[in-house]
Amino acid sequence: MTHPDIFDRRLRALRRDRMMRRFADHDFLYRAMLDELLDRLADVQRELPEALVIGCPDGSARAALETMKKKVICCDPGFLAARQAGGVQGDEDALPFADKSFDLILACGTLDSVNDLPGALILMNRILRPDGLMLAAFAGAGSLPRLRAALMAGEGDRPGQHIHPQVDVRSAGDLLARAGFAMPVADGDMLTVRYGDMIRLMHDLRGMGAGNVLASRPPALRREGLAGAMAHFAQAADPDGRTAEQIGVLYLSGWRPDPSQARPARRGSATVSLAQALKRKD
Repeated sequence: MTHPDIFDRRLRALRRDRMMRRFADHDFLYRAMLDELLDRLADVQRELPEALVIGCPDGSARAALETMKKKVICCDPGFLAARQAGGVQGDEDALPFADKSFDLILACGTLDSVNDLPGALILMNRILRPDGLMLAAFAGAGSLPRLRAALMAGEGDRPGQHIHPQVDVRSAGDLLARAGFAMPVADGDMLTVRYGDMIRLMHDLRGMGAGNVLASRPPALRREGLAGAMAHFAQAADPDGRTAEQIGVLYLSGWRPDPSQARPARRGSATVSLAQALKRKD
């Protein structure tokens, strides 16, 4: 059974291509997510020699993993990003790799706009080798509350959907379990950024490829609506004239099941911390 796409795949790839020229000027969110994923990977007590990076707007993830002596293949929804990384273009819910191809998957910054997130997680599980690890980070629930409120205020009684649907921690954890991952862990963090005006925030979102790629997009704000949205955003400013915006980041981890892994206790009898889940040994 097929369902209509929530996101426009062609536009998504195009937006990622357009961001490439000046991505370094707008990479703060990607940098924060990647640094956290690499910190978590550093806690893993296994070699995981062959890795797939999903989302490669620059060479930093590849370089970091190669420093760890890993063989790396890159995949990105955008053509230019994939070409620059010497990798493969592809959507996460249609990954062009054979089952049991990798020991590690590092997915940074793209899963918030994939059409079939459950299917993407299932595919990631399938292309991992037994006892392989998946680590992912992407923007989730709680993101951009100030911008959302400002856009709604600017459009009055008939607001359009300018911001993507967002996944929360509980739903992400359920999806990991449904996808068949062992020791699934989902947690989140909130990143606060401050802006002198709403236009600069929107410029950053476009620069990181995070603009609206919904298949059914509302009409662009008219001049009066944009002015109203900007005024609403400014009203939330701190005394220094800058408005604090928040981006909720979800972090996911899960292992491809393997007979060597410890069996969980009965449901509800215990919990597994993120540190315990990551510290798998040979």
